[in-house]
Order: sequence, then structure tokens, then C-alpha cells
Amino acid sequence: MEDVCAKFVSQKVSKARWRPLPAAALQPPDVFATGSWDNEDNRISIWSVGDLGNVGLSGEYQGEPQLLCDIRHNGDVMDMQFLDQERIVVASSTGNVTIFRHHQNNQTLSANQRWEKAHYHVDRDASCGGAACTGVICSNPEIVTVGEDGRINLFRADQKDAVRTIDNADSSTLHAVTFLRTTEILTVNSIGQLKIWDLRQQRNEPSQIFSLTGDRVPLHCVDRHPNQQHIVATGGQDGMLSIWDIRQGTMPVSLLNAHEAEMWEVHFHPSNPDHLFTCSEDGSLWHWDTSTSVSEKPSFLHQGGRSTTYFSHNTINQSVVSAWLSNDPTKDRMEITNLIPNQTLSVNSLDILGPCLVYGTDAEAIYVNRHLFA
Repeated sequence: MEDVCAKFVSQKVSKARWRPLPAAALQPPDVFATGSWDNEDNRISIWSVGDLGNVGLSGEYQGEPQLLCDIRHNGDVMDMQFLDQERIVVASSTGNVTIFRHHQNNQTLSANQRWEKAHYHVDRDASCGGAACTGVICSNPEIVTVGEDGRINLFRADQKDAVRTIDNADSSTLHAVTFLRTTEILTVNSIGQLKIWDLRQQRNEPSQIFSLTGDRVPLHCVDRHPNQQHIVATGGQDGMLSIWDIRQGTMPVSLLNAHEAEMWEVHFHPSNPDHLFTCSEDGSLWHWDTSTSVSEKPSFLHQGGRSTTYFSHNTINQSVVSAWLSNDPTKDRMEITNLIPNQTLSVNSLDILGPCLVYGTDAEAIYVNRHLFA
């Protein structure tokens, strides 16, 4: 992994996110944000990797990310998402949700908007603290948050009050949320359930519930396939990777043995979803690759040989078929690589954009790999 640049930041890093690229951008991402946790003074920080990989005048390698600016954050950073090029939505263990704005002209951060105690246990006005906001997802201008209190909030940037709140959405902790489509979200909870919510409906019940059988293993993270909205990946307390097809059944299509401890994040590659990445409390970060060599890709011109055994249900249109939905994707078409062979402390967060991977750890360091597919 000689392509990885490390930066020690003397803070435990709970979240790392690439700044999204403008629609027409051709260059790889060059700015990312991090949030910290479990420190006396938690911070939101913006980093630049613009010169990574450039060799200095005397031949030295200018490797590490440079801090552009940072700002204090009240409570642990539980989740963060870029709303657009300048604004970042941050979920706090205090129950607050804050939008920070990155002023690129003078490299400062400021709190742009805050929803105090968006999540709370007993009474929003009580002096006791709020409930942790555990997950946030954005589709500008809309922001959805979930929390330990089982609440779902729908906010709109620049509006003071929540557009919609589902108070008792769940009797257990909601750990993560993602958009399925513009009007539908998917949540995962601490008793192993996925729930779909249709935000157009006024009723406060999920439109569908899926669950891991029997064990009620808490689910910590969820991501949706970027092109095929019915394919969803989740990870949980037992380190297993679950792949779901939400068009059918209420159980996962496949359960894959993955990490030896809690899986904290799962992400499909946004433009190359044959690749998936997971990170864990056990200090590992796995790259799951279901893309096969060209000769083994199914083709409607070639109906013999191995290609037909892969995809019994549809060899005609390979773009429709996803390797993730085969009964055992690992059997003959998945490569799994641990990208950090000898890490010891928890890898809490990862983000992937283009050829670039960033991840943050409890070892008080952030790592960037800009040549993932080299």
C-alpha cells in the first residue's frame, strides 16, 4: 500500500467524506472533510490533497494532506454529509444537527444553520441532554436525520423548522439512513431491521419492513447501489455484510462473512458499483470486487461456457444483472482484499470517489489512497 498517505491528527476520527465534484469535473477529488469523536475538543476539519503525489524540487515526496481550516464541534461527530460544494451537514451526539459552510475564498468554516436537539429522549425543552443524532443523508436541499430516540426528521436547508418529523418511527435506536429515491428513505435499526419510509405518505408507519432472521443483530450502516435502487448493502454488530433485494422477500439475498467485529460503514463505489468497501472496529478495511475479467462477462453473443452458469436468471442484458444478487457472490466471482493488513485500532469511516479512498481511524490518523484502481 505504498500509495497511501497518512496524516496523524491527534484526534480520533469518526467520519471522513470527500467533497463532491462539480458535475462536469474530470479531475479526481482533492478536498475532504473529517469529524472527530471521543476527544475533549472535537473538530470539523477540511483537508486538501491537491499536491499529493507531486515530487518536490529536491525529489522528496509531498505526501500528506494539508489542513485548510477547522472549527470546534459540540459533542462527538456521529455522521456528516456534504450538502453541496460548500456546506456540510453534521450530526452530533448532543442531538443537534448543524450545517457548516466552508468559505473557500479565505479558508474558514462557520456554523451556517443549526437545529438544536433535533433528537431528544424525554422533552425537547428539558435541561437534560438530547439523544444522539446517529445518521444523516442529504439530497439538496433536503436533509434526513435519524437518532437514538427512534425519530426521523426531514429538514430543508434554509428552513428553521423541520418539514416533517416521525416521532415514534422506531422503538429502538435508528443507526443509519439512506435515500432509495427522492421520496423514499431506508433506515436500519438496533434489532436488525430495515424499514422503507415513503415521505409522501402522511402516516407514520414504514411501507415495508425487512429483517435479519432470528438473531436481531444490530445493523450499523447501509448503502444503496447507485444504479439499481433495489440492491442494498448493510453491515452490523457481527461484522457480516448483508445484501438485500428490496423487491422480493423480507430477508437478505446473501450474508457474507466479513469482519471480526462491528462493521461501521459500507459504501458502493458511486460510479463503479461492482466495487464495494467496508470498514470495521477490528481495524480492517475491505475492498469487495465483483467485476470479472472481460472474457468472463456474460454476453448475449456468447451463450455457452461459464457465462451462463453465472447468471441463470438473465444472461441477455448484462447491465440489468448485478453480481451482488447471485446466491453466493463469493463463489467464483468476487475478490476480497484487506486494504490495511496490519492495522490494530478501529477504522471508523471511509469514503470513496473516483480513484480516491479516504478513511479515518481511532489511531488518530487519516489515510488517503489516490490510486485505488492503479
